[in-house]
Amino acid sequence: MFIVGIDLSGPANHKDTAVAVFQSDEHSLHLDQLLTSASDDDILTLITHLSERNRVHVGIDAPLSYQDGGGDRPLDKRLRQFTKELGMKPGSIMPPTLTKMIYLTARGMKIASMLTRIPNVEVIEVHPGASLAARVPQDKAKKHIVQYKNSSDSLEWIADWMISFGLSGIRSDLLKTSHLVDACAAAIAAWDYGHPKRNSYWMYDSVPPHHPCPFSC
Repeated sequence: MFIVGIDLSGPANHKDTAVAVFQSDEHSLHLDQLLTSASDDDILTLITHLSERNRVHVGIDAPLSYQDGGGDRPLDKRLRQFTKELGMKPGSIMPPTLTKMIYLTARGMKIASMLTRIPNVEVIEVHPGASLAARVPQDKAKKHIVQYKNSSDSLEWIADWMISFGLSGIRSDLLKTSHLVDACAAAIAAWDYGHPKRNSYWMYDSVPPHHPCPFSC
């Protein structure tokens, strides 16, 4: 099984889109490749090729649906409460139709629509920060989860923790940006969701037709 984590950016900002591809077993993820500055076509081509070799679970860090009428989806409200309990800031969970989010939401929905049409592919929505906060030791979680996007020390700490968690083939010097760390964290969420002998830390089922993808962290 392939596990893919995607830290998606807006449609005009390919340079901040990172993709991490792993091969999985029950106890570890083995790095296959890292991709940066990924376009829609790059992602579609990559997942298509992987799906021809094995089943693929893809975790995308972006809203993959929006609430009719705007504002929070039921998912967003419950996830915000969960992340608050983990010590995260409430503002880390934003409504998909918020002005600063809407372009990301549009790209996320497009990517998810393309990928779910490929045989052997399952797509889930993820939140890397929540996925990390749920797993790292609580005495370390608040400091590093809050700071890693702006702190090289916290970024390095999280990269080292990922290696100890079961990500093989990566090194802290490979994960030089928060986008690559987020892609790996997205892969961790997809791994726990997709592997039959592992479990998500928090889930929200899909609610078709308006919210067609499940959420996991």
